[in-house]
Amino acid sequence: MSEQTVPLQYTTGRSRAGIEQALVAAGKKLDELQAADLAMLEDYHTGGRLATMQLADLAGIVADSKVLDAGAGIGGTARYVASRFGCHVTAVDLSAEYCEITRWLDQLVDLDDRIDVRQGDVTALPVADSSFDVVFSQHVQMNVAAKDRLYREARRVLRPGGRLAVWDICTGDRGELDYPLPWADVPEHTHLITPPALRATIEAAGLTVERWSDLTEQVAAMMRMIQSQPPGPLGLHAFVPNFRERLDNLVDALSDGRLRAIQAVGLVSP
Repeated sequence: MSEQTVPLQYTTGRSRAGIEQALVAAGKKLDELQAADLAMLEDYHTGGRLATMQLADLAGIVADSKVLDAGAGIGGTARYVASRFGCHVTAVDLSAEYCEITRWLDQLVDLDDRIDVRQGDVTALPVADSSFDVVFSQHVQMNVAAKDRLYREARRVLRPGGRLAVWDICTGDRGELDYPLPWADVPEHTHLITPPALRATIEAAGLTVERWSDLTEQVAAMMRMIQSQPPGPLGLHAFVPNFRERLDNLVDALSDGRLRAIQAVGLVSP
């Protein structure tokens, strides 16, 4: 039985059609699509592309790095890393629909030769031991009850000297949350823990935390700015139902401290 939850609202069968319609509405030609054209609709996590860029820099990726995106969604991080660094990326997600969309988008932007897409559970990754230099985990653990397994698996597949790059949301323990949120319709779909508990779980898996930053205030300000802008044709609303309501609830909770945004890097001892 899977320890990772895939909320039903994200497996509707309409995601690809919504993305294609959004690209066409934005004036993009699918047969001339570039990786950068997808930036506004493929990074399904707080802070979007900027958060991905910052985390990639901290991870120390180079051209010959082997990178795993664990909980890849529709493959935004995998495509960004493969395009920017020219390295090979393995993208793993539990949703068969998201894996299919990732393959489709990879082909459209000519990155399918650098990205290997596999359907799988992040608590039982379908890859070999000690086979990656970097593992990305962005906004995944909120839907994973067995967080100890999540980070033990990351540790298992990392080589000595490898890094786990984390960008995630934690509870601030300052009151109940309003739903829906970007990753869950109801409380039963989420498994939030406090920042200290998250750090302790990562360290218990055998990783040394070499960077730990609470970026809640900065990302809340960024998300309020995004919230104030009128939606364009390209955006997460193209395939996420009720996205505006989810965004509003997220921004409110980040602004008042009910949620915390944590950026971290864990190191496997050489």
